[in-house]
Amino acid sequence: MKKFFYILFFISFLFTITSCSKYLEVELQNQMTMDEVFNKRQTTEAYLAQIYGFLPNESDMIGGEGGMVPLSDEALFSWTAWVPWININNGSWGTTNGDYHTWAHNYRGIKQATIFLDNVDKNVEISQQNKDVMKAEARFLRAYFYYSLVKRYGPVYIWGDQDTETTIKGEDIDRHPLQVNIDFIVSEIDKSVDLLPLKITDPAWYGRITKGAALATKSELLLYMARPLYNGSKYHAELKNKDGEPLFPQTTDPNKWELAAKASKDLIDLNQYKLYEATGESDPVKKAIKSYMGVFHEDWNEEIIWGRWINNGFDVAVRAAPPRVLKEGYGGYSPSLKLVDTYPMASTGRYPITAYQANGEPIIDNKSGYVETGFTDGFIHPLDDFAAIKAHNSYVGRDARFYASVLASGMYWINRFHGDKLVTFFTGGTSSYTQTGDCIKTGYIWRRMSNPANDIEEGKWGHYTWPFYRLAEIYLNYAEACNEKPNRQEAEALTYINLVRKRSGLNKLEEAYPEVKGNKELLRTLLQKERMVELAFEGNRYQDVRTWMIAEKEMNEPFYTRNLASTTYEGSWSRTTSIFPGKRVFQPKHYFFPIHQDQLSEMTNITQNYGW
Repeated sequence: MKKFFYILFFISFLFTITSCSKYLEVELQNQMTMDEVFNKRQTTEAYLAQIYGFLPNESDMIGGEGGMVPLSDEALFSWTAWVPWININNGSWGTTNGDYHTWAHNYRGIKQATIFLDNVDKNVEISQQNKDVMKAEARFLRAYFYYSLVKRYGPVYIWGDQDTETTIKGEDIDRHPLQVNIDFIVSEIDKSVDLLPLKITDPAWYGRITKGAALATKSELLLYMARPLYNGSKYHAELKNKDGEPLFPQTTDPNKWELAAKASKDLIDLNQYKLYEATGESDPVKKAIKSYMGVFHEDWNEEIIWGRWINNGFDVAVRAAPPRVLKEGYGGYSPSLKLVDTYPMASTGRYPITAYQANGEPIIDNKSGYVETGFTDGFIHPLDDFAAIKAHNSYVGRDARFYASVLASGMYWINRFHGDKLVTFFTGGTSSYTQTGDCIKTGYIWRRMSNPANDIEEGKWGHYTWPFYRLAEIYLNYAEACNEKPNRQEAEALTYINLVRKRSGLNKLEEAYPEVKGNKELLRTLLQKERMVELAFEGNRYQDVRTWMIAEKEMNEPFYTRNLASTTYEGSWSRTTSIFPGKRVFQPKHYFFPIHQDQLSEMTNITQNYGW
């Protein structure tokens, strides 16, 4: 997708998006008319490229629009001020808080896509076949922007194919029912699929929409629509628009799981994608670790269905580098203790923690093989086998994905370009905890997006492909739908979750848990755990806990960390709430974002979400 970035730079000189109150309008600069824009191949391609520019940047986890990782219970980033997620995590946000509000941004993208669809056929320099593909891209993107709104706000106003010159009065606008939204989005995706290419053959254009990208979006969309939040939620069933139409379904429709299963299977049956494997590694444990890491570090690998090219990995890598150990490291990107606890044990395949006591101490599955206390001297990291370390027993014998993703206190830095560098986070350690300044506050740092091949101390921050969707996610979508649908297919669900586990070197789920056979509820719980670890830090967890409607249970909790205030390595491994202030708060109204005051002022009759 490199070529798209150059075109986006060019288009910035041609187009200006106007103020928030006029986000359904566009102005052309340099005296260009719409006819002139669509008369030339270059400016027509540029116009399409700038529509791509409205896609969410989910890899930007520090900003206030794209990445949702720090909003969820999978992460506990170190910063406690001047970051956009603080108000949301502590429950103090509302209709005037602008962070993560993307209503106007997405409607701008919708407007631009509609203008493109209305005008691209004027171009005489592009063949009709290519114009049809470009229209399919724009149609899909428009549907995706609507879907992005529905994920955040619930049902919205569907503009559809109304003439872009039509004047829409704010007082006449209210939200269409959810089913109207979904029918429109699915219809637009289906129209696009027939015209979109099966694959992009020119690497310069990687990242453009394909059939797989459209079907992956449909898979996720219909999965979410089958889950409780959108399918008979008690909190939202009574919401009605100004015309008296219920915005959400009044009852649960279990057949939506059938639609979700079919959508995922349609994509799987394209046979265009494979789970990535590091074929050059003979050691099975290292192969499992490198295979999971390679999803990010092997450019445009065969698992990625749709991705975004991140040309400069500085933003992620520097925040996942330990301060004071390396020349430059902010050290803020940390997994939560709950995420760390969730990774399975390699030998048994079981998830070690079943629940937590009131004081935050873990309730351990004794069959898992997990040990919460004590140390193993002479432990050799299964990938970074530079030297023996004194390892806390909690990170001995874990799933390959743990070692690919988590750098725990007591481990070495991920490469040896500047010698072996031991990383310890306790007070007085090599990356010491401090009450002010950059430091690690959990006892762990996120390493998965940091490629060991990059010498970041020499400014070589690298690049990677951020997956909007990848095949492992679709496998887990399909497994979940098969488990939940009325015509339950337990064997099919197990087959596809086991494909994901196999890559990480784990046994089959039914071998780890013989009691899962015939137990729909247990399989549901285990699938949720599997999604948490497999898709960690990819932006799924926040959506998952909301759409499953388990967020009130999972995201009302103190911020537990390891006790890094300790002045000894051994003493730093107890659990505490004293390091990170406050607690995570999630109320019933938080299942959807409020419609912002800017929109309430523009659209005076619009229906606000529950609780706001």
